Amino acid sequence: MKTSDIIATVGVIILLVGFFLNLNKRIASDSKFYIWCNIIGAGMNCYASYLISFYPFLILEAIWTAVAAASLFKNVPRGTLNE
Repeated sequence: MKTSDIIATVGVIILLVGFFLNLNKRIASDSKFYIWCNIIGAGMNCYASYLISFYPFLILEAIWTAVAAASLFKNVPRGTLNE
């Protein structure tokens, strides 16, 4: 198994764990755990796509990672990031 396969497999598992837990109402879609599952899983898949030069999936995963990362800051009150 190539390095890119291992990275992508772990990334997909992380995404699916978050999705499964959310679907079964174990975690909320706005929980930090769920958001981090999306950031890490999608980020790993983005990197794996880069390693194999599969650019359509790289773009999808890069956007997924960026949207998930942006959602971390969606409900943060102003002035609390520096504390």
